[in-house]
Amino acid sequence: MADDRFAAPPPEGFGRRLDEHAVAGAAEPERPAGLVDSGVYVGGVRRASPVSLADTFRCLQQLHDAMAWIGLRRPSREQIASLAAEFQLPELAVEDAINAHQRPKLERYDDTLFVVLRAANYLDAREAVEFAELHLFLGPGFVITVRHGGTPDLAAVRRRLEAEPGVLALGPEAVLYAVLDRVVDGYAPVVAGLENDIDEIETEVFGGDPNASRRIYELSREVIQFQRAARPLLKVVEALTRGFERYRTDEELRRRLRDVADHLTQVVERVDGFRHLLQSILTVNATLVSQAQNEEMRSLTAASFEQNEEVKRVSAWAAILFAPTLIGTVYGMNFTHMPELGWRYGYLFAVALMLAVCGALYLLFKRRGWL
Repeated sequence: MADDRFAAPPPEGFGRRLDEHAVAGAAEPERPAGLVDSGVYVGGVRRASPVSLADTFRCLQQLHDAMAWIGLRRPSREQIASLAAEFQLPELAVEDAINAHQRPKLERYDDTLFVVLRAANYLDAREAVEFAELHLFLGPGFVITVRHGGTPDLAAVRRRLEAEPGVLALGPEAVLYAVLDRVVDGYAPVVAGLENDIDEIETEVFGGDPNASRRIYELSREVIQFQRAARPLLKVVEALTRGFERYRTDEELRRRLRDVADHLTQVVERVDGFRHLLQSILTVNATLVSQAQNEEMRSLTAASFEQNEEVKRVSAWAAILFAPTLIGTVYGMNFTHMPELGWRYGYLFAVALMLAVCGALYLLFKRRGWL
C-alpha cells in the first residue's frame, strides 16, 4: 500500500507551483534577492516550492521525511544567519561561505558536511578561464548551495535530479554527487580551450611573435589556477569514497562518484601536462629570443665595424689632403720677407714638400690598415 504522506497535499502557503487547475493569470510570488530556488522533496518528488526561507522552514516541519534543497547566489549575511540558526550550521563553515575565497575542501561537523568547490568556465571571446566558488552544506533533511559566481548552472542539475526521483530519494548525498559531476563535466571545455591556446602559442613562438612571452605567462597563470581548482578536488572525492562503508552509501551513488573520480583524474593529469608543456615552451621561447638577440648583436657589431672602417678611411684621406692645404696656406700668406718667395726653386720645393708629406701619410695609413 502506498504511503499516505506522499499523496497528501502540501501545507497551506507552500508549493507555489501553478498546475493546470490554477486560475489563469495568477502571478507567482517573487523570491527575495539571493534565493535562486527552494524545493522541498519527499521520496524524491518535489512537493513544494517555497518562495522564502521562512516558508521553507515551516514546510519542513509539516512534511514528514522531507528534504529541502535551497539554492542561494551571493546571499546576504541575514540569509546565511537564518539558515545557520535553523539547521545548526557550524560557525567556521558559515564564515567561509560568507567570505568565500576558499580552496576546494571537505569538512565534517558531526552530522553536517561542508564542501567547497571551484567551478571553471572557458570564455571563447576573451580566450580566458573564469572561476567561480560554490559552497554546499549537507545535513539530515537539507542541502544548501551557495554560489559566488555565475557557474555552474545548478538549475540544470536540479532538473536532472528531479527527472530521476529514485536517485533524488537517496537524500543529500545524491545532490552532492550530482553537483560534483556537473562541476567536473564543466572542466572538459576548459581543458579543450587551454589546449587550443597552447597550440596557438606554439605557432606564435616559432613564428617569432614578440608578444608570445606575455601570452605564455598569462596562460601559465590560468593553468596554475585551474590546478588549484581541480587537484584539491581529488582529496574531496577520496574522502567521500572512504566514507562509503561507514555511512552506508547507496551502490548507485558509489558508481556515480567513481565515474566523477575517473573524469577528474583525467582532467588533473591533462592540466599537469599543460603546465610542463608551458614550461618547455617558455624555455624554447627564451632560447629563440636569446638567439634572435645574439643575431641582432652580431648584425649591430658588423655594422659598427663597417662604420668604423669608413670613418678611418675618411679620416686618413682628410689627413692626407690637409697636409698640402697647410703648406699651401703657409706660402699663400704673401709676406714681403718670406725667404722662399724670391727663391728660383721655391715653387718646386713647395710642390715636392706637399707630395712628400702626402706620400708619407699614405704609406703610414696603409700600413696601419686604414686605407
